[in-house]
Amino acid sequence: MLLHHYRFDPDESLFDIDAFRAELAGERSPIAPFKAALRSIQARLDERFRAGADIRDLVHGRAWCLDRLLAIAWEQHDWPDNGVALIAVGGFGRGELHPHSDIDLMLLLEQDDDTPYREPLTAFITFLWDIGLEIGHSVRSLADCEREAEADVTVITNLLETRTLAGPERLREAMQVRLSTDRMWPADRFFEAKWQEQISRHYRYNNSEYHLEPNIKSSPGGLRDIQMIGWVAKRHFGTQRYEDLVAGGFMNDPELRILSQGEAFLWQVRYALHMLTDRAEDRLLFDHQRTIAELFGYRDTPERLAVEQFMKRYYRHVTALAGLNDMLLQHFDEAILHDGEALTTVPLNERFEIKGGYIQARSRHVFRRRPSALLELFLLMAEHPEIEGVRADTIRLIRDHRHLIDDLYRDDLRHQSLFMALLRSGGNVARQLRRMNRYGVLGKYLPEFGQAVGLMQHDLFHIYTVDAHTLRLLKCIHSFRKPEAKEEFPVAATLIHQLPKLELLWIAGLYHDIGKGRGGDHSTLGARDAEAFCERHGLSSRDTRLVSWLVEHHLMMSMVAQKRDITDPDVIADFARLVGDETRLDYLYVLTVADINATNPTLWNGWRASLLRQLHGETKRALRRGLENPLERDDWVQETRSEAHSLLATVGADMTRVDRLWESLGEDYFLQYAPSEIVWQTQGILNHGDSQLPLILINAPTDDMAEGGTKVFIHTRSVDDLFAATAAAMDQLGLSIHDARIATSSNDWTLNTFIVLDDHGQAIRERERIEEIRRHLVEELDDPDDYPQIVTRHTPRQLKHFRVPTEVSIEQDPANERTLLELVAPDRPGLLARVGRIFMEQDIALSAAKIATLGERVEDVFFITDKAGAPLTDPERQQRLRERLIEVLAVPG
Repeated sequence: MLLHHYRFDPDESLFDIDAFRAELAGERSPIAPFKAALRSIQARLDERFRAGADIRDLVHGRAWCLDRLLAIAWEQHDWPDNGVALIAVGGFGRGELHPHSDIDLMLLLEQDDDTPYREPLTAFITFLWDIGLEIGHSVRSLADCEREAEADVTVITNLLETRTLAGPERLREAMQVRLSTDRMWPADRFFEAKWQEQISRHYRYNNSEYHLEPNIKSSPGGLRDIQMIGWVAKRHFGTQRYEDLVAGGFMNDPELRILSQGEAFLWQVRYALHMLTDRAEDRLLFDHQRTIAELFGYRDTPERLAVEQFMKRYYRHVTALAGLNDMLLQHFDEAILHDGEALTTVPLNERFEIKGGYIQARSRHVFRRRPSALLELFLLMAEHPEIEGVRADTIRLIRDHRHLIDDLYRDDLRHQSLFMALLRSGGNVARQLRRMNRYGVLGKYLPEFGQAVGLMQHDLFHIYTVDAHTLRLLKCIHSFRKPEAKEEFPVAATLIHQLPKLELLWIAGLYHDIGKGRGGDHSTLGARDAEAFCERHGLSSRDTRLVSWLVEHHLMMSMVAQKRDITDPDVIADFARLVGDETRLDYLYVLTVADINATNPTLWNGWRASLLRQLHGETKRALRRGLENPLERDDWVQETRSEAHSLLATVGADMTRVDRLWESLGEDYFLQYAPSEIVWQTQGILNHGDSQLPLILINAPTDDMAEGGTKVFIHTRSVDDLFAATAAAMDQLGLSIHDARIATSSNDWTLNTFIVLDDHGQAIRERERIEEIRRHLVEELDDPDDYPQIVTRHTPRQLKHFRVPTEVSIEQDPANERTLLELVAPDRPGLLARVGRIFMEQDIALSAAKIATLGERVEDVFFITDKAGAPLTDPERQQRLRERLIEVLAVPG
């Protein structure tokens, strides 16, 4: 059995064995006393947990109580001889039991023939079920154990940790002999199998300990990683206690504390999950995070929610445990798989060398004698991409000497020069910064970054902690430099090679979110920190201004693309004035694309890509034309009309009919659409002829144009409630609307275009699916009297655990003679249909909409007027609209 460094002293107050035996003697049936004892034990344990007792006393204490109860239960049955024993295996074998942990038992037979034991074995297992124990059990002979363990690494792992609860101890000892390393699963084979098992397990969790709803047992840095250390140590070293690893030089006292404190914290969380859910629950779901935070004594502050404080502690523990697991397994790899190998050694300089593909310090005193080597090591790895990683002994030296990084260290020009050399190295800077973070160096050198480590935001939008998101952003930037990036990120992959100084982008990426969690505008706070970094590291005033500007405005491009009408020349001109020059625009574009992709993988889709590409292209045109010479609306309209007219003439369209149709369309139509879209729509309308059915045109992105969404164009009679009906019909189809352009001709025909994606955020390309959408929309919209009622579906579980207040802001857009309404509300199916109904009730006309779903909330922008086409300027009418939206949308349906 692999024991912990902690020793449990039996606690008779949890379970009085003599009193229980006396009670048992006075009962006709033993079932009731056993049930009562189990309830009593768990009630005492829960009471002590809520009172703050040492979690190790509770986990080991429950196992101790169950040991005694099972031994007494064993005595209640008649066993023919001493050829069978009751063995605790797995977690129970380690002496660990949480409230609803499986009680893993093995009934071990000396001989293969189980005939003499069948009746008592069946009766015993049935009895355990009758008293309410959740057991996992197997019946094996010694030969079975040997055969099954040889065939399956999970079986040998389970049988590494065993205890005899009843019956002869000699059977377990005989089993251990048969399972010894000289007979099966030698240490190298066992270690390789377990390491591959862990790699597969970590892969299922994206190799990240940062998850919104982590599994405290299986996620990286979880309890399985701790157990992995124990299994390998026991199989190879015969280690019975973690202190033995310290004595053997494979772990030191600070690392033992990391393991001990991390395990105790995870045990606390696991115990709370089991107690609150009344089941074996290892997923730290949103349903439970707030409750556990309150149970653990966290309280909301003006800066951070209690749940965010609790989860920051969780992430700090699992990050430390994941790093310890990495280091120890690499240590084991060197000691087990490569022990005695003659590894090739290549000197790098006086301080470092490459050994077996891994960098290592040439002296144990290198960091004490030359602290700058703490940064030099990562610079060398960036300059030598053939280096696979850091050898375990050197990782430990880094961890043991990182305390040397203090204010004097940070102010030293030599160290500042080394860090800037890393950023300018041209290597995989993102990977080295991730390593610096894993080994605790980055947060030491940049204390402002250290404050963000483990900092989470309790929502569905930011699915990583601030530090994990930041490092993922840097990884995205590096990925843009690879040739294969041109397919998915054609603009970013081109621009990344044109930026004058890539190190400025690395710095902006490091600092863009660093101000979070401190109160105030994180962009402003981060810009100040970035400016101080640049000045401290000797950057020019011009470069400093650029980095600070990028951090301060890192959200602006995304906000303009998603919330403003980028077909409006005035919007483009305003954004161009904010940016100022093409260099800033290019830096901002690359940073924005990386930021979106690193925030939440589901956010990046073809439509967001096309919006940003369009905004970048139009802004670059405006900058090249000159800020003092913006393109006027009339010029924009004329250019679009002229190009569309030429295209239609080229394909042989009846230009008389085209001109007649265009007479009814007005100037805004030619501002909203590109010439190619106007050609597509015009041809569709003319081909539709005099049909009274709605015209539904659907255009999917072509294979050579991967970015964008599926366009749905609707041409029909303009009637009230059309937008609500359209939104409801699309919701029935499982489509999400990301953009809506609503236009009406002078003779009351709609020219409505929707950009839609499927429920995976992808454009729809399949012909059968497109035809299904077209047919459904025609059927639903052909008769206004039959418009469907607002559809409602089950609100997803996760959305119920976020308190998103419904916010409505209304402002005027005088240049376009309309009103801009911005809505922030909890997401749910059918939301747009509800908004459309409210617009209908309030006699409001919709001219355009920008739809953005950000995790558990939506941030939608609607461009509206009254039925006469005038903006909504009456304060009372605005207030009625605001109140109605809040009333209908505040509570998820």
